[in-house]
Amino acid sequence: MHTDDQVIAMARDMLKTAGLHGHKYAIDAVLAAVAGREAAQGAEATVFTSDTDGMNRLLAGHSVRAEKI
Repeated sequence: MHTDDQVIAMARDMLKTAGLHGHKYAIDAVLAAVAGREAAQGAEATVFTSDTDGMNRLLAGHSVRAEKI
């Protein structure tokens, strides 16, 4: 599977697990998936967002911080 396909699949899974849907969360889910993948490889990851509630729901179970901007 190509890396982009992996990110898309992970973002889709994060949306489903968080119970979120729609265009409002699509970009956040892709960002969360990339950050989650980096954290899984041992990198420290922080996501800056205006919607920390939604991002924290997407990042549940991942070692990624969501900081409000």
